[in-house]
Amino acid sequence: MSELSNENKEQEKDKQQQPAVGPDSNFSQKVLNSFEREPLTPEEINKKQRKWKKYTDTRNEPPKANDFPKYFYAGFFIRMFAFLVDLLCIGAITRLTLGIAKNLGWLNFSDSYLSLYGFTALLIYLAYFILLTKFNHGQTIGKMIFGIRVISFDEEELSWSTVLVREGACRFILKFPLLMLGYLPAIFNQKKQHLGDFFTNTSVVTINLIKAFNQEVNS
Repeated sequence: MSELSNENKEQEKDKQQQPAVGPDSNFSQKVLNSFEREPLTPEEINKKQRKWKKYTDTRNEPPKANDFPKYFYAGFFIRMFAFLVDLLCIGAITRLTLGIAKNLGWLNFSDSYLSLYGFTALLIYLAYFILLTKFNHGQTIGKMIFGIRVISFDEEELSWSTVLVREGACRFILKFPLLMLGYLPAIFNQKKQHLGDFFTNTSVVTINLIKAFNQEVNS
């Protein structure tokens, strides 16, 4: 009998030394007991509860400033045609300014952005998109003709930071021939976003669809 009792004691000792594996049915009770071993005031308990609450709460995404049905977003080809119109407008502005300066001998033509002519032409290109998008409610001349406009999912009106990143930095990057592939994602995703749209959380919508929807709702 003494041998059996010794074996039982050794087994119990081994169990105590072994780490707990799997769910512990007494876990909640152990937590309560730990509070008893380390006495806490009600204020301290409430403080810990508030601190730990963040680990159990589900995070709700903030509502978007603009969120449209997927068929409201302007497709790749209508945006491409609007872009081509914008290029014609930029070309006309460049010829009226730099072309005159070139004919007068003030500037020498150069494709390099490091030259005065190339750098000024780049400024005209970027300023056209930045200023019109900001001050004309997301519309360049091409977008006005085709009835589309840039919108932000986070802002009611496009901020300077959004416009500078989308129409400045991203437009400059997408100006290079190989990097123009950054426009292609607008063909495949539901919100018709290209590379610049992904960076600024923007897209382009068709104004006539919004007008038609508003008229139907108000009628």
